Amino acid sequence: MSETRKIYFVRLAGRCAILLLCAAAALTHPEYFSILEGMNFFRGFSPLHLLWCVWVVDMILQIVPIKNKVPLGSQKLWANRFRPIREKINYQALKSYIITTTLAAYKVFILWCTLILGLGVLFYLDIIQPLTLFMISLFFYVCDLICVLIWCPFRLIMKNRCCTTCRIFNWDHLMMFSPLIFVGGFYCISLVVLSAAAWLVWELCVMMYPERFWVHSNAALQCSECTDKLCTQYCQKLRPQDESSQSGGLNSPTC
Repeated sequence: MSETRKIYFVRLAGRCAILLLCAAAALTHPEYFSILEGMNFFRGFSPLHLLWCVWVVDMILQIVPIKNKVPLGSQKLWANRFRPIREKINYQALKSYIITTTLAAYKVFILWCTLILGLGVLFYLDIIQPLTLFMISLFFYVCDLICVLIWCPFRLIMKNRCCTTCRIFNWDHLMMFSPLIFVGGFYCISLVVLSAAAWLVWELCVMMYPERFWVHSNAALQCSECTDKLCTQYCQKLRPQDESSQSGGLNSPTC
């Protein structure tokens, strides 16, 4: 198991612990969650301030170039993680790839928006409360790493080989925090705005620098160059095929 994958399992355990602690706090100390209301963020300290700081740092690490600390799947939008292939890039094939993956990505986007709108309807009908939406976001926070480490339902739509090549890798925070848009207040809106900024930076780079996102133009994304090995359940299935297809042609499987 790679060091990156080990770290991600530790992070998954941490996120599960945070979800359980917040669930316990919701039952025993509901006053902690008053920070979600209006400008209460600035009117006293709550343990949720620490969680907010963790989330903000995570998002900042997505929107600034980091050399080694962040997995390539999240940082492939930046020039310092781009390694052009030795052969001439087939720009027609690149264009086709970007169009295909973007159409798939926005199928995911529409499905997710439908889910969030459903939550909004329940909220405005007073069926669920702000605290419920916050706990749903925490649940999505845990599910994010389950998708990376265990199984990702979005692969059924995206058809990507692994997280390193995933077209929507940095959509995670926007998807996590989107339920909070109905809650309002500085705490929630600041997270939604920053996650939207991370999503926008990602999408602009896909349009401006598509060669960084394709395995046949960015050699760093190829299985043989993979150091993260985050989603080894897919890598192990693909590795025998990959090793028999080292020519790097357009149809060779990549991880």
